[in-house]
Amino acid sequence: MKGRKLLMIPGPIEFTPEVMRVMGMPTTSHVAPAFVDSMGEAIERMRDVFLAPGGQPFIIAGSGTMAMDMAACNVIEPGDNALVVNTGYFSDRFAAILERYGARVTHVKAAAIGDVPSLEEVETAIKKAGYKVMTITHVDTSTAVRTDVKGLAALCNKHGVMCIVDGVCSVAGEELRQGEWGIDIVLTASQKAVGVPPGLALLVASPKAIETFRKRRTPVGSYYSDWTNWLPIMESFEARKAAYFGTQAVNIVWALNVSLAQIMAEGMDKRFARHRLMSDAFKAAVTALGMKQIPASPDKAAHTLTAPYFPEGVTGAVLPLIGEAGVILAGGLLPEIRDKYFRVGHMGVVGGNDILATVGAIEAGLAKAGYAFEPGTGLAAAQAVLLK
Repeated sequence: MKGRKLLMIPGPIEFTPEVMRVMGMPTTSHVAPAFVDSMGEAIERMRDVFLAPGGQPFIIAGSGTMAMDMAACNVIEPGDNALVVNTGYFSDRFAAILERYGARVTHVKAAAIGDVPSLEEVETAIKKAGYKVMTITHVDTSTAVRTDVKGLAALCNKHGVMCIVDGVCSVAGEELRQGEWGIDIVLTASQKAVGVPPGLALLVASPKAIETFRKRRTPVGSYYSDWTNWLPIMESFEARKAAYFGTQAVNIVWALNVSLAQIMAEGMDKRFARHRLMSDAFKAAVTALGMKQIPASPDKAAHTLTAPYFPEGVTGAVLPLIGEAGVILAGGLLPEIRDKYFRVGHMGVVGGNDILATVGAIEAGLAKAGYAFEPGTGLAAAQAVLLK
């Protein structure tokens, strides 16, 4: 036996051996020439992964929330109007961050949990006030609900509103084309589909976002997140010159550069397609086992994770039973329905064998929990998709 369980939660995820090998290297100085080269390469490769050839990447020690904080504090000034396209837990968090920096926040919410506001509803909201920014949670990790970022970004461009996308659970997994779609800021965290252990806040800002920052009338409200401090550091490292504001998370940055190279070797279009296939296979298994999902319809469901409701008669006590079968899953997060569902991440390097192993463990757990189903039903449904 390998002595470890398969981690299938919505982050941290499973990482490649090459990434983990770099994590275990002796730590270099944060201004060592070899590290400066690696950091510079990672900055350049972020443009390729975010599909933002004209963007300015930022690699900062921190979490996804740190990236959200950085996006908000650098472009928001007290009194600015902000529109939040709200699809769940992390949309609420972005609103709280915007308000902390003085924004007047308006929410446009879906009619029910699992749904998303329509483009028409969002455009109606935009027309009611002069908004400086609109935030979009591409995939809400709490519900596995996916928004139409392309359509929403088009509305921002049509009405002159800055578009900020929380891509924490989408970048490098869901199709997201920052430059082509005209998105001003896209942010994520290292431990999701980017495929690196936790510890890095990642963000790419458009020239428009940088210009907005440069023209602000008031100081940035956060010292650590201020682009005044970080922009010269990013520019210096990309020019292969050592610079210092705060100490970089050296080993994680080394690992990021390795993972970004692996992502580009696969190719973004192939990577998007693989995530769709893994998602389709797993969701087919969930449906075959009689479980409904939080997203209101397939076109609103993420490809990086799945959020099924527990089947009738089954509670969260099934999760440890699934763990006994060798796979770790995540419980619910959205407060209103926390005890009614669970979450399964399938992003990054996840392949067909991981999907089948996870479905097999779920079947084993459900059987131990006393749920009645035909053994192998989920496995057959997943395999049928994978074999196509």
